[in-house]
Amino acid sequence: MSHGHHASAITKTWTYFEGQWQEGNVKILGVRSHAAWLGSTIFDGARAFEGVTPDLDLHLARVNRSAENFQLKAKVPHQQWMDLAADGIAKFGTKPELYIRPMYWAEAGMAGGGVRYDPESTNWALCIHEAPMTKPTGASVTLSPFRRPTAENAPVDAKAGCLYPNNARAIIEAEQRGFSNCLLRDMLGNVAETANSNVFMVKDGVVYTPAANGTFLAGITCSRMIGLLRDAGYEVKEDMLRYKAFQDADELFTCGNFAKVSPITRIDERELQPGPVYTKARELYWKFAHKG
Repeated sequence: MSHGHHASAITKTWTYFEGQWQEGNVKILGVRSHAAWLGSTIFDGARAFEGVTPDLDLHLARVNRSAENFQLKAKVPHQQWMDLAADGIAKFGTKPELYIRPMYWAEAGMAGGGVRYDPESTNWALCIHEAPMTKPTGASVTLSPFRRPTAENAPVDAKAGCLYPNNARAIIEAEQRGFSNCLLRDMLGNVAETANSNVFMVKDGVVYTPAANGTFLAGITCSRMIGLLRDAGYEVKEDMLRYKAFQDADELFTCGNFAKVSPITRIDERELQPGPVYTKARELYWKFAHKG
């Protein structure tokens, strides 16, 4: 029965694969496909909402950069990604709320199925599906026992699918303890991110966010947010931050492509209110998204 339940839960979806648009949860891998069992997948994610697609060009450029860093072939020129995204978005009517996901993966392994994949076998797709914008109701976070990897033990210079199971188990573990999300540290013990977004804290009017150090995805939306806050006159420090700094902060909020800007309203047992910097940050981002 569970298969039917999951199938019905899939929202309206269009995928461009092997030269044509196809509707629904298109099958793109076989049981012998390298990506299906050995994880050679790359993706990126962008958003369409309220008639805008902020930084879509940067997300579509990054998927090619990720592919190259992962030793796959970036087979789709940037302009082709842009054109396909426009075609796909148009299939959903006016002002849809969508997730836009370009993907690359290795189809073939070497020597009859070894761990190493063959870059020449790179395949790709563009999946676009309905994904309502997350309401900024407030997350609750705690410290995860799991940590972000370094460049020596994971492909952290790419948005690779294999990086996400560790964050998935982190969020599951936090949920089991009554929280909706968690903060993960890097191997040196500094806070890196939440399980699914970048994170900001505010103390005495100064905004802080973990310095990009190669252990987590320094997000496009996060970089945009840093710039918007600085342009608005805020002091934003990218720094090495311990968990205690977040426990003692005046405000906490998250920033990422899927939900954009959202408040954290509880850390461990401490309740927080959505604060003035968070409120301004969300306002600044929406203004940016709708410019021009």
